[in-house]
Amino acid sequence: MTVIGVLSVQGDFAEHVAVLKEIGVHAREVRLPAELNGIDGLIIPGGESTTIARMMDLYNLREPVVRRSKDGMAVWGTCAGLILMAARLEDDRPKPLGLMDIEVARNAFGRQLDSFETDLIVEELGVEPFHAVFIRAPVIRLLRSGVNGLASLKDGRIVAARQGRLLGTAFHPELTKDSRFHKYFVAMCEN
Repeated sequence: MTVIGVLSVQGDFAEHVAVLKEIGVHAREVRLPAELNGIDGLIIPGGESTTIARMMDLYNLREPVVRRSKDGMAVWGTCAGLILMAARLEDDRPKPLGLMDIEVARNAFGRQLDSFETDLIVEELGVEPFHAVFIRAPVIRLLRSGVNGLASLKDGRIVAARQGRLLGTAFHPELTKDSRFHKYFVAMCEN
């Protein structure tokens, strides 16, 4: 049985756990390094990227997550999770994990007041548009070799990407009734 861990130190981890359970996947909250054992994939949720990074360091999660990812564990970052997965940030904080060969800009759309929702075309999910929720969202400024853009806004800004067993979304799929991104990630974990 596939087991998906959800980093549960801050942010909207409970929403991811609920979606995973709804689609029949065993979900495990991860707060300590030992809880990474036996999982097939890890979701790093949205929240506050600086706080999540501090909590990962406080609980000694940074190095084990990076090591497990390099050993083949699938990882999906949503919003703040995408920020943490990047190799480079436009800002000088927080220190990212360096998992995906991308450059990310934090709060690319402005403040909380500038949050928005829009429909995205995501070919990997089928013909039906995916309704995406952006909350103080980042944007992917640069994709390096081996990283594929999965979704862009109408103005061309990249908001979802995949690099092998790594997935990043600038928006919050867990806040919608559409579980296709979660199913997509589960399939990545199983293959």
